[in-house]
Amino acid sequence: MALTGPVELPTLAELRQGYRQQLTSASYLGLLFAGLNLRQSSAGLVCLGLMAAVALVAWVLTYQRSRAVADVATSRIGSAAQGYVELTGRASGGASELLRSPFSATECVWYRYRVLERDGDNDWCEVERGASTATFELSDGSGVCRVDPDHAELLGAHRRETIHDNQKQVEEMLLRGSSIYVLGDFRTLGSTNTALSASADVSALLGDWKKDRAELLRRFDADGNGEIDLQEWEVARRQAIKTVEQQHHEMRQTSELSVVRAPADGRMFLISTLPPHQLRRRYFWWSLFHLGVALLGAGGLIWWSR
Repeated sequence: MALTGPVELPTLAELRQGYRQQLTSASYLGLLFAGLNLRQSSAGLVCLGLMAAVALVAWVLTYQRSRAVADVATSRIGSAAQGYVELTGRASGGASELLRSPFSATECVWYRYRVLERDGDNDWCEVERGASTATFELSDGSGVCRVDPDHAELLGAHRRETIHDNQKQVEEMLLRGSSIYVLGDFRTLGSTNTALSASADVSALLGDWKKDRAELLRRFDADGNGEIDLQEWEVARRQAIKTVEQQHHEMRQTSELSVVRAPADGRMFLISTLPPHQLRRRYFWWSLFHLGVALLGAGGLIWWSR
């Protein structure tokens, strides 16, 4: 693959997708190393203070994530309420919807990739990155919805890494048939958001039937006297109601589209191949780690200041 043009720095959303804990841990080590090696006590105190502050913020955010996964009950797609929901199912969809990863051409429903090259210090340096943005289908037996992966934090994807000379290619993929956990904003778009008036549609249908008098008599003139009496008209009205109800049902079935996407209020949007209990445990242990670093930094700050 040709690599041309300037390389942009990762966006905040991309940093959130899988590297938060590693970056935070690296910042702890950097601040601790700087604090221990700076000769000026004031500079060392600043480093320890920063480490404690970063760890405290990381603890709060990670604990909130653990609680979000624990507190939201799992819903079935077919009966999910509108709003913030937790869903589990399988990545599905037809062959025409499948994507191919950029390097291995693996069939999948979502992919993310990075290209890294060795620099003069023999370190890996990112030179290209990207991710698919197409929605994919999630089904759980009760219904089907689409998942929009844009702005999602995605964990546990199938990873493939290859090295060619001085270039490393990394792919992460969600494969069709994978068990998927989604925590996000569930919305149903389509005819349910548009008012359907049964009475108006029944009146319109009866009006259409009246225009073809011969057909109206053929269907509803039970006694054959060439007139539609009140009893026969009631039969016609009931048939019109039944027809309209069936039409409305078919409209809802064919035009509804349920989508899970990033919440507009900034709450966590998570897609993972890990089950909820593993996610809760992972976030819980990370929150304890950050809390421990915050206490360690605060204790070191107090000791050093004395």
